[in-house]
Amino acid sequence: MNRESIHAARVSRRGLLKAAAFPCLVPRQVLGGRGRTGANDRIRVGVIGVGNRSNLLIDQLPAEAEVVAVADCFPRRCHESAAKRKAAWRIHQDYRRMLEEKDIDGVIVGTHDHGRVLCSIHACQAGKDVYAEKPLTLYVEEGRALVRAARRHGRVFQVGSQQRSMAMNRLASEFVRQGGIGRVQFVLGVNYTGPTRYTGLPAEPAPEGLDWDMWLGQTEMRAYNSKLQFGWMRWWDYSGGEMTNWGAHGLDQVQAALGTDGAGPVEFWPLPDGPRGALAFRYSSGVTVRLEMPSGELNGGAIFVGEKGRIEIVRNDFRTDPPKMIKDLPPPEEVRKWRDDVALWQAKYHMQDWLNCMRTRSTPLADVEIGHRSVSVCHLANITRQLGRRLRWDHEAERFTGDEEANRLLRRPRRKAYELPA
Repeated sequence: MNRESIHAARVSRRGLLKAAAFPCLVPRQVLGGRGRTGANDRIRVGVIGVGNRSNLLIDQLPAEAEVVAVADCFPRRCHESAAKRKAAWRIHQDYRRMLEEKDIDGVIVGTHDHGRVLCSIHACQAGKDVYAEKPLTLYVEEGRALVRAARRHGRVFQVGSQQRSMAMNRLASEFVRQGGIGRVQFVLGVNYTGPTRYTGLPAEPAPEGLDWDMWLGQTEMRAYNSKLQFGWMRWWDYSGGEMTNWGAHGLDQVQAALGTDGAGPVEFWPLPDGPRGALAFRYSSGVTVRLEMPSGELNGGAIFVGEKGRIEIVRNDFRTDPPKMIKDLPPPEEVRKWRDDVALWQAKYHMQDWLNCMRTRSTPLADVEIGHRSVSVCHLANITRQLGRRLRWDHEAERFTGDEEANRLLRRPRRKAYELPA
C-alpha cells in the first residue's frame, strides 16, 4: 500500500447515507441560574485579542450569542473591528477591566500564543466560560495550571481545535479506536517546523496607543519592532512555530484516534536518518508515531497503519485502503457545512458546541484537558529537537524521567506582574 493507493481510496460521499449515524447536537432546555445561561437567553460574549483570528470568530459566532465587549492592548484594532460591523461594543485596553463586567457570560481568547493562558485563567477566576484558540499554551506547566483553574472554578472551556467537531474526523477517530483497522502498527505525521531563537531586531517607534509592555506579557522586555509584533510565531520565546500551530491540530488528531486524550506518549527520540527535524514518539500501547512527512495536504491529519488496512484522516475527510472500510457515513449536510469559502478555518459549529455546553454545563468536545494534553505533545517534540536525544516521558506526573535538563524546559521564566496565579 503506497500513498497513491490511499489517495485513490477516497471514500465516496454519494449513495445512501444514514442520518442516524451522526445525530445533530442540540442544546438541552435548562433553567437559568447562577453560573449557567437560561435556554432562551442570548449569550453575551467578550473578546480578548482582536486580531485576524478573533475577527473571523466574531463573524462566525452563532446568532444565539452576541459580542458586547472587546479588549486588546492595541485598542486601534478594537475600534476598527467595531466600526467595520457598526457595533456599539464596550472597548477596553486592559482585558481585566472587561472581565469585571457582570453581564458577560463567556469570553473568546484569540491572543498571541504567549499571552493566552494568563488571561484565560483570569477569565475562569471571574466566572466566565472560555473559548480559547489553539495552540492553547506556550509551555507544558502553564497548561496544567490552566486546567486546574478551569476545574476549580467550574468553567466550560472549549479549545479551538475545530476538527473535534467535524463529523468525518469524529467518525474516523472512533473507527480507529474501536479496532476498525485492527491493531495500530504505526502512525505517520507531518514533520512540522519549530521556532528559532530570537536574535534581536532594531528598535522602532511603537504605534500610538499600543501597550507594548502588555503585549510582551510574560516574556522578556525587548524594544518594539513591527516584525516582532506581527511575526512572533517564528520565535521560541513567543510560540512553538508550526509544530504548535498546525501540530496542535495534527497531533490532536493522533491523540483522538488513539484514544489518549487524557494521557500522552512515553518516549520521544530524534530520527537522524529522516528529514531535518524529524522525530518519533511511542505510546505505552507500543504504537509509534513518526513525524517525517512533508507539509501539505496532510497538515492537521495523520496516516494510521493497522493490521487490516490503513486510514488517512485529514480535515473533514478521510481515505481508506482498502476502500470503503467505513460503510455508514455522516449525513451529507453534516459534511458539506464545513466546506464553504472559509472551510479550512471554519469554527462556527465548534463554537456552537461551546454555547450548547454553556447552557447545559456539560463538557465540550475539545475540553481544556484535551487541548492541554495535545499541545503538550507538540511542546515535547520541540524539546526533543532542542536536546537531540531520547527522552522518557511520564504522562501522569507530566515530567521527564531522569532528565532534569529536559524538565527545566517544561517551564518558562515570567516577568513580574505576569506571573501565573498561585
